[in-house]
This record gives sequence, structure tokens and C-alpha cells, in this order.
Amino acid sequence: MSKNWNENRASEHIDKKKADVDTVTIKEYTRDMSLESIPTNVAYRVDGVHMYADIQNLVDMLNITDVEGTDCHKRTLRFLDQHYRAVKRILDRVDARRVDFHSQRLHSLFTKPYNSETDAEKKRVQRAIATAQLIIDVLAQTGDTDEQIPDAKVRIGIDTGLALAVNNGRNGYREPLFLGDPANHAAKLASNNKPKGIFLTNVARKVIGLEEKDAPERHALSIEEIKSCKDAAKLDVTADEIVQEWRDDMKKNPIGSYQFTRQTPPLKDMDISVLTPGNSKRQEMISIYADIDGFTKYVADHIDDNPEDVVRTLHVLRAELERVVTDDFQGRRVRFIGDCIHGLYADGTAHATDEELSVSEATRLAGALRSSFNLSIERLTEKGYSTGELGLAIGFDLGPVSVTRLGTKGHRVRCAIGRKVLNSENRQCDCKGDETAIGQAAYDAGTDAVRKLFGKTLKVANLDYEEATESLADNGDKAAKNARAAAYEGAPAVLRASEREVRPYATVIR
Repeated sequence: MSKNWNENRASEHIDKKKADVDTVTIKEYTRDMSLESIPTNVAYRVDGVHMYADIQNLVDMLNITDVEGTDCHKRTLRFLDQHYRAVKRILDRVDARRVDFHSQRLHSLFTKPYNSETDAEKKRVQRAIATAQLIIDVLAQTGDTDEQIPDAKVRIGIDTGLALAVNNGRNGYREPLFLGDPANHAAKLASNNKPKGIFLTNVARKVIGLEEKDAPERHALSIEEIKSCKDAAKLDVTADEIVQEWRDDMKKNPIGSYQFTRQTPPLKDMDISVLTPGNSKRQEMISIYADIDGFTKYVADHIDDNPEDVVRTLHVLRAELERVVTDDFQGRRVRFIGDCIHGLYADGTAHATDEELSVSEATRLAGALRSSFNLSIERLTEKGYSTGELGLAIGFDLGPVSVTRLGTKGHRVRCAIGRKVLNSENRQCDCKGDETAIGQAAYDAGTDAVRKLFGKTLKVANLDYEEATESLADNGDKAAKNARAAAYEGAPAVLRASEREVRPYATVIR
């Protein structure tokens, strides 16, 4: 079946999603308020401390074998599962909440003590620092030599301030998403990929009386500074206690052996909610990331005076991007990571992935994402909503990907890992808000038309659906030619005669 994007279909869906958030309510978060299942048209202003813990040796785990076979994926998933269970136990004991666990990155939030208490923000930051050190101490003991699972090397970033909490996800996978500077800045500190340790933004440093630094990402907290926070926080748990509880839990609820089967395309039919270690999926897939560029600044500019439009814009954009992945192209959304969507795509059979076809269709999928993004911004602006200066940065690559859920029954989180999963995210991070980048493996597996489109830099600007389809078809890509023919047959004669004269052209990044 030919995959395609259609402006009328997209417009209808965008207008429907706009109606969902025609009236938006912003509430101040106070004690005893639940952040579970936040209504679509509601957001909470939450004053809290955000902590990101980044496991730095995930790449090492994925590269323990020369070939990316099942062995390195099994060990990596066990590595992540063991450490996730340990960190979740810590967060439960210190009364913090897990926001998200994406691959090697764990995001957590501290809202207690609430602002009604004296020095509440200072106490939250101190508690986050004490918890960060506890995570480091525990993960230094949760490896498994018998299973060849090393201890985790962790770098932690912390920031504090006001963020907007909105609903993240749908279809049984709903949890709060936090928008704003604190989450974004903490994530950047954690993912800096420099020496391990605990790193604070200048905002957080000032709250606990530390001097500001020109480059806070280079200045880990000292042993004395951490001890001072631990003494002030007085956590009611030790690393030894957590490790013993973790070991007891691992005996009662062993992870089990990872077993993989293939998902027959389309990937849209993959039910991630039922996956377990013994029922995991693995095959060659396209991993694609599409990140809303400039969104953090947009939130910061509007969080005080016009947070309603932030909620509207995010809801419409994310819903439409997911529709393109899952409905137009029959792919699978893995998760939303803040303002970014991570999706998977593959063509082929139950026995093999058609890699060339998958790359061609993923290229058109990337174009469709940009077309829907541009159309969404246009329709939101026509409605009078403020959308700032947003863009869409897209990266994708091809390789073996394993999909499963980590943790114990009732507390599982979805996970998709693979070398090209990391590389697709890196390719996206290398893009500006009008650019699309392809990974080397996908580039090599693609048709001559795909390689010509992306050029030597493997990057192209302004690639929308029409340009992706037309460019590939013009240069002999069979999948694009079939899609163009199908669209051509259904288009009015007057449109067919004029469409080639008015279509915009993408720009290869030289």
C-alpha cells in the first residue's frame, strides 16, 4: 500500500485538535494535586527541581561486540533494566517522582517541600543533590559480573524553577510532561558527555548559596558541597539499604531472559504495552526523531503572559506529528520526549526488512512531518494564536532496533535501543529548525535518488512531502514514483497541469 500525505486530511485533523484546546485552563500546582491524567486542555504551573541522570556508558554496552547482534542488545537491556529498578526504588523512598526514562536518560522531579514552607526551594535543591549522590552510590553497586553487566557511570544535571505540566501521551500511556527552562537546562547539563558528577545551573547554585560559574557544565559539585546538602536533606535511606532491597527484589522478580521476535510490518500494529523481556521485538528498522526547534525559548517567552497558547501549540503539533507517523505512514510512535517525537518505521515481511524501500519511505515520511508541521503553524496563526519562531529538526537512520518494556509488572516503561537509535537522535541534534539529516547506514542502504537528495553532507533544508516525493520520483526511486502516480491519478486535471510549476524546492546542505 502506497504511503502518502494529503493536505486536506492533515487540515481536517489539525482543525479537530485545535477544537480540543479552544479553551485552556492554567492552574497553580499546590499540595495534594494529582499530575496523573491531566486533561488535554489543562496545564499546571509547577515550581520544582528537575534532575536528569544520564548513564554515560550506554554506548559502551551497545558496542561490546563488533557486530550489533542480539547479545549486545540483551546485555544492554538488562543493564538498563537493573539500573532503572534501582533508581525507581530510590525515587520512591525520597518522595520524588519519575517523569520519564528514555534510553540512558532518567528525568525526575522534586516538588516537596511546597512553597508555603520557609526556604522551600533551597530545601528542594538540597534534597535533589542528596538524591543524586545516592543514585551515583547505588548504581556503582548494581552491576552483575555473572551477566557481564557493569556498574553505571552517571552524570547528573539539576535546575530549579517554574515549568508547565501538561498531558504527555495517550492510549494508556499518559503521564505528565514538563515544559520550560528547568527541565531543558537540567537535561543539557546531564547530557554534556563530560566527566561524571553532579552539575547545577547557576540558578540552582544561587539558591543554595554557591557562587555562579561562567561554564557550570564544567564545574561538578565538590565532596564538601555534596556533604553539606546531604546533611541538610537528611534522607531517610542509605545506599546500602537500597542496594539490599534491590537485590532482594531482583531475586523475587528476576528480569528473565530476553527473547526477540520480529514485528510484521506495518509497525503501527506493534502493541508496545504488552511487551516484556520474554516477549520483545527486534529487527532492522528506521529510527526517526523530530524535535520542535526553539520550543524552550517559546515556553520561556510565554509561560507568564500567555501559557494557553503554549498548550494549544504543543497539543496540535504533537498530535499531528504522531498522526503522520502512525496513520499516513503506518509507523510506530515510541514516545514523546518533551517537544520531540521518537518513531519507528519499516517495510518488508515477517522474515526480512526491505531496507532500500524503508529508507525511501522514511525520507518521504520526514517530508510529510515537515509539511504537517508547517501547515499546523499556519492554521494556528490563522486562528490568532502566538506560535513564536518554531522549526522542526529531523534525523533518521537505519539499523537493528530492540523494543521492549523495562521494570516490574505495573511499573514498566517502554524502551527502544540500538546504535542507530542513538545516531538518529544525534543526527536530529545536528539539525537547525529547517533541516533533515540522514544517518550513514540509511544513506548507504538508500537508492541513488535518496543519496542525490541528501548529498555529501547527508543533510537537506526545507524538505517537505512534495519535494521529497517529487525529487525521489524524478530520479528513479520506485516507491516515490508509485506514490506520485497514485496521487496523480486522484488529483484534478487542473492541479496536475500546474503542480510542478509551483512546488518549492529543498536545499541540499553543501
